[in-house]
Formats: sequence, structure tokens, C-alpha cells
Amino acid sequence: MFDSVTAQMLLLKCQGDEIWSEATCRASGVPDAWIEELCENYESGFDSDANTIYGEDGKLTNQYRGVSDLVLARKLAEFIGLDWKSAVAFTFDRRSEVNAIKELLDEF
Repeated sequence: MFDSVTAQMLLLKCQGDEIWSEATCRASGVPDAWIEELCENYESGFDSDANTIYGEDGKLTNQYRGVSDLVLARKLAEFIGLDWKSAVAFTFDRRSEVNAIKELLDEF
């Protein structure tokens, strides 16, 4: 059963710069409908390490299919009822955005 507590626990696992495979999402309890909605194909950008994708084996990969944990964090925040949009207004990168969303849990 997917509920607010499960969503909060999943949110705490998000980092902001990871792509979760469909298998990882399922194993973590992400609802199948969300996986279908949020899953995308990502391509590495080799201009900086922040844009490079590494597979589950830690090796560089050109393409990867999965769910961005930043997008998942936003979806989880909405499900929980957190006003994440105002909380992330002044964040400067993906990790700080997810951290701002996680900080909302303390006030929830």
C-alpha cells in the first residue's frame, strides 16, 4: 500500500542527481503508474561530469532509461501535500532543490 509514510521514506532516498532504473523504482515501492508517467530516456552530456550518466555498474553510459529522482521528489512532495514550489524558488542546483523539499518534511 502506497501512503504518505511510504512517500516520505522514498523522498528521503532522493538525492537530486540520480536516475533510478525502472527496477529500482519498483523495488523501492514507486507506484507503477508513476513509473510509467515519469520514466524517460536520458542521454549523457560529456561537457561536464554533472551531465554524464553512469550506469548501475558505475561505468559511463551514453543512454539510460529511468526516473530522475528530482522529478520523483517533486511528485512525492505533491502526494504528501508539501508546497515544494515555493521551497525551491531560491535553490541553485538539483541537489539543493531536493534538500529544500526534504526540509519541508520537518515542518509537515
